[in-house]
Amino acid sequence: MLGLNKKDLTLLGVVAALVIFAPFILNPFPADSAMSQFNAGYPDLMQRFVIFGIFAIGFNILFGLTGYLSFGHAAFLGVGSYSAVWMFKLLSMNVIPAILLAVVVSGLFALLIGFVSLRRSGIYFSILTLAFAQMSFNLAYSVLTPITNGETGLQLSLDDPRILGEAATATGGIPATSFFGLEMRATETLNLGGWAFQFNAGYYLCALVMMIAFYLSIRIFRSPFGLMLRAVKSNQQRMNYTGLNTRPYTLAAFVISGMYAGLAGGLLASMDPLAGAERMQWTASGEVVLMTILGGAGTLIGPVLGAGFIKYFENIFSKINDNVLHQWFHALPDGLESIVIWVAEHFVGSGWHLTLGLLFMLVVTFLPGGLVEGGQRLSRLRRRRDGGDKATQSTPAE
Repeated sequence: MLGLNKKDLTLLGVVAALVIFAPFILNPFPADSAMSQFNAGYPDLMQRFVIFGIFAIGFNILFGLTGYLSFGHAAFLGVGSYSAVWMFKLLSMNVIPAILLAVVVSGLFALLIGFVSLRRSGIYFSILTLAFAQMSFNLAYSVLTPITNGETGLQLSLDDPRILGEAATATGGIPATSFFGLEMRATETLNLGGWAFQFNAGYYLCALVMMIAFYLSIRIFRSPFGLMLRAVKSNQQRMNYTGLNTRPYTLAAFVISGMYAGLAGGLLASMDPLAGAERMQWTASGEVVLMTILGGAGTLIGPVLGAGFIKYFENIFSKINDNVLHQWFHALPDGLESIVIWVAEHFVGSGWHLTLGLLFMLVVTFLPGGLVEGGQRLSRLRRRRDGGDKATQSTPAE
């Protein structure tokens, strides 16, 4: 079915179930409970889960299959965002043309950068991509200010011409982005007891796009093209000795990966029509590297898990401040409460990066294959335990 074997089809079904029922899965605690701080079923956060999942899936096609480590993929994310916002300003507020333009422009930009960068490999390739990304970042802040609006960022205004859409709403506001009339910010809330589940149109559009992107990545991984990319990662020098030119394959992987990043950038702008140069900064490129390695480079679902893991900690743990900590530990004696809060505040709030760093260090040390390897170990342990239980039951008692 869909050109997938049973295992891949099951994996696709699992991912589809997770994204469809995410509003329920990510809201395990009642809204009025102290643990609601750890709920993540909010439209903006769920959108970021799937959008950065797309970003990581695309990066994994390059890094996971070919072994080429790019430190400049945020450039394509930023270019996609700028392209989408310009489409909203000039054509219409429909997200489809904006997303398509973001993918095309990012692909062309990736073709240019990849053509130059792929002349080198290893650390030299990584430094070249980092240099191109930083040049793009600085150009967006200075020389290209008429296009990018500099440090203020590119955003919509009431003066936008917008050929196929209204320049302003009946109340004089800026129109919302939409999918053929369905506004991306449209949200329905289902109240069940103490729980409030939110179903957002923008999230489900992003989720649908991510499912298509995930399906295409499976087809790429299982195709002869994907097999060639794995051979490049295994021993590119030996392949060159056989007379096979590997550059067209690596360049194609780089362009596809850049288009995925542009797609993610276009979706970011579609959900919130604002594009800034900070999306092209080297830290954003490093973040997608962490997502892929943390989830499991070279695996299918690993980048999605890594993106969700990092974005969860970024958004949930960064919101935990002193007031929240005081509510949690108010039952402790005053002196002990102060000590516990002093220790805890270094790992949450503005210090959440320390927690993420420690978790990343633990995963890389004990699970080199990422979160996917952890799941595989648990699965093998469970099968071994079940097998032992069955053997014990089948052995007659003495």
